[in-house]
Formats: sequence, structure tokens, C-alpha cells
Amino acid sequence: MRRKIYVLLLLSLVVLTGKAQIGGEYTYQFLELTNSARIAALGGTQVALSDSGDLNLPYANPALLHKDMDNRLLVNYVNYLADVNYGYASYAKTYPGIGNFAVGMHYINYGQFDEATETGELTGATFNAAEYALNLIYSNSYKRLNYGVNLKPILSSFESYQSFGIAADIGASFKSKDGYTTVALVARNLGTQITTYYDGADRERIPLNIQAGLSKRLKHAPLIFSATLQHLNHWDLSTPVEEQDFTGETIHQRQESFAKQMMRHVVLGAEILPSENFTLRVGYNYQRRQELKFNDKASTVGFSAGFGLKIKRFHFDYAISRFHLAGSSNLFSVSINLNNKF
Repeated sequence: MRRKIYVLLLLSLVVLTGKAQIGGEYTYQFLELTNSARIAALGGTQVALSDSGDLNLPYANPALLHKDMDNRLLVNYVNYLADVNYGYASYAKTYPGIGNFAVGMHYINYGQFDEATETGELTGATFNAAEYALNLIYSNSYKRLNYGVNLKPILSSFESYQSFGIAADIGASFKSKDGYTTVALVARNLGTQITTYYDGADRERIPLNIQAGLSKRLKHAPLIFSATLQHLNHWDLSTPVEEQDFTGETIHQRQESFAKQMMRHVVLGAEILPSENFTLRVGYNYQRRQELKFNDKASTVGFSAGFGLKIKRFHFDYAISRFHLAGSSNLFSVSINLNNKF
């Protein structure tokens, strides 16, 4: 039965794939940002982790919200690039016989800007830019199958221009009998822009991202391996390479090989658990490495690492993710189990 489910999941992914490119085509791009230190350390996205105590997981896949997250509080903060910062806060509650609920707020603050005219002349005024998404998550289970949905009202504000939208994540996960293997499928950011930034503008698309994942915990070693296939609704994530002749003129565009295009969809992560209260993590994102390397100088771009530390009712996570040769991003997560006494 388990093998049939894995095969069915794989066939579903093949049907969903298409041929398109992403990047700069959508509004509300902040929905794709990783705010969890744990997920960031594992490559930036993982949708099949079955650790029921981590309240960060339902943000990636609402089916991962479990009853063991009841009465937990979570706060994330990300020191991003160029004075931009963003974060996420969430709280979960379980009602027996009804299901699991969580509410969260995801935000990004782009900072303060100097106002200028069309010709670039400064006016002396300043303005702010920020975006917000409320997360309303529900999940339940049927035997070893978990399912969930995350409804996300969105507000985007840039100076005097504002837009309102609505999106939803729909996910499912299935755990093996021994509990060591989990497979998952999620469609993120299904929705639309309700109001545009100015009158008469066309509605822009929201960054739909269909993902599938698998996580495997070894029975006789303190290791958890995870892999996620991202952007399954877009096959071609690459940019054609222009080849030039000796005069500098472009003669043709060379497409990437099938293997490289496939790797752009793969995000890999691994966790080492030396003890119950301490975890080491590492991740690799090939797509990020190819998009953000500079003049073929990649260095450690696309790699990420971090750790988790549990002290009584508190759980701390930290990650460092290399986006560019110019710098890295630091992520911090703090969760509190309000069920335990001080």
C-alpha cells in the first residue's frame, strides 16, 4: 500500500509540471520568503518534516499542524538584506473532535525611503513600504493521512498605493507505519489580487508554488534527511545562456540540460541530532545558487546551516543562509510551550 501511494504521488507531480519561467512576474512575492530558522537551514523550503512540536512547519504545509502543537507560541525574526527585515508570529490551539487551529501574522518591512520626483529631485519627504499576510490554519487527520488549509488575507502598502488580496495553501501528508518516513504534497498561494495598487490597473498574479516532499529518519542513526521538489507547476526555471562570436554578437541561446533543470526543483536538507535537546542542520538549494551567483563565482551561495537548542519550555533556532557573495541572511526563531510550568 505504501509503495502505491509513493507512485501515485510521483505521477501526480508529472501531470502538474509545465514549461514556464518564474521571477519578477508576480505580486506579493514576500509570500515565498522563508521565515523559519529551521526551514532556512534546510535549504529554504521543506514540506514533509513530521516533527509535530515545531509550529513553523504548518507555514510551509498546513497539513503538518498537529495536536502536539496545542498551546504553543512562536516568534520569528529575519535580518534580511539592505535594511529589510521580516518575521512571523503564530499561536496554535487544538479542539478535540474538531481539529487543530493556528493563527499567525507574516510581515515584511522594506524600511524608509526618500521621496523624489520623476526627474530624481528629492522632495524632502519620506515614506514607508510594508506587506502583511494573516495566516488562518486548520488541519485534521484520517488514520495516517493529515490534511490542512491555510487562508491568507494579504495587505500590501507602498507609500500611498495599497493592494488587498487573498490566498490559500492546501496540503496533505502521509506517514509510514513505523513513523520514520513522511511524504507530502502542497499547493501554496492559490488566490488572486482583489484590489490593485491604483485604479484601472490589471490584476497581477500571485506566486503559485506546487511542492512535494519526503523526509526520512534513520532507525539506527541520529539523522533526518529531507528533500522537497519546488515549483512543480513551472518546469523551466532557467535563463538561457547567450553564446557570442568573436565580434561580441549573440549567435544563439543555449538551454540547460535536463539534469540541471531538474536540480533547480530540488532542495536538500539534513539534520544531525547529537542529543534530544540539540540539533545541527545543513541545506542546499541549487536554484538559489544558480540565480544569485556572480560572474560564475558561486562560493557558498545556495548553502545554509544552523542549529536548534531546547531548554525546558523554550526552543531556540538559528540559521545563516548565503544569498549572495555580498552577504548572508540571519534567521532567529523562538517557540514557547505554554503547557509546561515555569
